[in-house]
Amino acid sequence: MSDAPIAIFDSGVGGLTVAAAIAKRLPAEHLVYLGDTARLPYGTKSPETVTRYAVQATRALMRFQPKLIVVACNTASAVALPVLTAAYAPVPVLGVVEPGARAAVAASKGGPIAVIATEGTVRGGAYVRAIHALKPGARIVQRACPLFVSLAEEGWTDGPVPELAAERYLDDIFKAADRPDTLVLGCTHFPVLVAPIAKAVGQNVMLVDSAATTAQEVEHLLDTRALRRTGPTKLPTFMGTDAPERFARVGSGFFGRPIATDQVELVDLTP
Repeated sequence: MSDAPIAIFDSGVGGLTVAAAIAKRLPAEHLVYLGDTARLPYGTKSPETVTRYAVQATRALMRFQPKLIVVACNTASAVALPVLTAAYAPVPVLGVVEPGARAAVAASKGGPIAVIATEGTVRGGAYVRAIHALKPGARIVQRACPLFVSLAEEGWTDGPVPELAAERYLDDIFKAADRPDTLVLGCTHFPVLVAPIAKAVGQNVMLVDSAATTAQEVEHLLDTRALRRTGPTKLPTFMGTDAPERFARVGSGFFGRPIATDQVELVDLTP
């Protein structure tokens, strides 16, 4: 099983930030990534729809017989993780919410913790539950920032447009007297917008990216189960449900290295 791949899925290409963090930390691992680009974003969908999409994506990935499934989507992690864990046992299923919550609690110096995410993640309250499970008295403020997903997908990651959006979303939170000292980027699309977000929140605020902390969790899980791959590096496998050329173009920015269009397999997830 150590030579089996790590399967990763997201609603689009945002989860490639998680794949990139895993590849950096575990370069010998073979990564299989699926972006459900035909049906993004998940953040505006109902929990039932997101769960159905997540099951379909995982089913498509199971043909690779993975040793681990990573749900690189905060919305799917928030609502579908129990269903996936039960359906695909004994293959472990890891989400991005709990690693992000642990990192936020560790980073906070006692002030409020802010969470920015999609509408679905905020509505479901997954980060609130995860943070309170670790630190019951933590003060948490959430804000849905759906426009960030569109900006990231369009590649508008710097300049006046994302800066104005960040100010509009975050000004009232971070100009309050009791301003947060920690901000969780609760969507895998958001790390590519870190510059305008950091500018909007000001100094002395720790930004928590769940991609890096999820990669740490992946490493720990593989080591505790003796599943770490030691062979030569293998190229990642990419799959999308729509527009491979767009997946390659936009995804390259999230993954941090070029992705060629012919590297992206077009798949159909509908039954």
